[in-house]
Order: sequence, then C-alpha cells, then structure tokens
Amino acid sequence: MALLAHRLRGCGFTVVQFSYLSLVRGVHENALRLGTLLASLNAPAIHLVGHSLGGLVILRLLQDDPDLPPGRVVLLGTPYAGSHVARGLAGHAATRWLLGKSYDGGLQGNGPSWRGGRELGVIAGSRSLGMGWLVPGLAKPNDGMVAVAETRVPGINAELILPVSHTGMLFSTEVAGAVCRFLHTGQFSQPPR
Repeated sequence: MALLAHRLRGCGFTVVQFSYLSLVRGVHENALRLGTLLASLNAPAIHLVGHSLGGLVILRLLQDDPDLPPGRVVLLGTPYAGSHVARGLAGHAATRWLLGKSYDGGLQGNGPSWRGGRELGVIAGSRSLGMGWLVPGLAKPNDGMVAVAETRVPGINAELILPVSHTGMLFSTEVAGAVCRFLHTGQFSQPPR
C-alpha cells in the first residue's frame, strides 16, 4: 500500500497506514485495532481505503462502530460476497493454514454487511493474473484472485472495473487517480468541464 499511500498524499490527503496480521488475528479483532488507531487521530473527517481483506476489516469496523467521524470509503478488490478462492483453499488441510484467522468473518461469505451512512465506492479488477488459478472455477471477469461479482456491494454509490490484477491495483496510477477523485468528490469519473 506504500505506493498508493504516496499517490494519495500527492492529491492532498494526509495518509496513515494501518498494518494488521491476517494469519493470527481475525477480521473482528483487526477492526477493533483499526478503531483504536482512528480514535487516536482525533480528526473531524476520516476517509478509509482498503484492499482485499482490508476492505472487510473496514466494513466490520463501520458495522460495529457507526459513530466514527464522517468520510468516504473505497474498497479495492474486496470480496464482499465471500471469496471462491479462499473457500477452495479452506477446503483442503494442506492449504487451509494459508488463510489463518482471516477466513472467518468475511472470506467465506459471512462478512460484515453494508448498512450505508457513508459514500462507498468499489474498484474491481478484470485482469485475470494471480493465484486464483489454484482453485478452479473462479468466475470471470476477475482480477486473478477475486471475481468482479464477489466485489459487488448492494446500495453503493459507485463501482469501477479497471483492467488491473488483484495486486496490480495497488501499483496502478489509474486506480490511484480514481481513489483520489472518489475521496474528493464521491464519484470515480472526472467531473464535466
């Protein structure tokens, strides 16, 4: 997330990165830790950007603590509807350990629900390049790990599908530009001139 954070600073945002351990802490515990960090910022507005599982952590925090300071949310390749790849890995003892505690609370499809209250935008990738090939049957289009259909959140403000892979979206200037536009305006498209 370092390059994306750098690009968000370049479009006028103060950025605080949150690191979490997905193998030893579940989504709920990581959401509690994120809430503690955000409370320490004492900011009047806080925008949140999460990639993949990080988006589920954000949604869990918003579900558990709806009284956070106002702000917009962008999810990047977040498997809101659960992850076909994670379910496949969890089904085999040899690969279940790869998911650690992150599987419970979201990746299996039982994640936090979106209740609104903030402007939420979702960016999904359509470049099928990633470890998703390890688990046959990943729906197309996908970003190599998460199918576009798995990122869909009912009742959101904006959705954008870009030709990027799951990891590649973190390095994409197009994704960074779209995130900046959404955080500033609540939409991914350029405003008319």
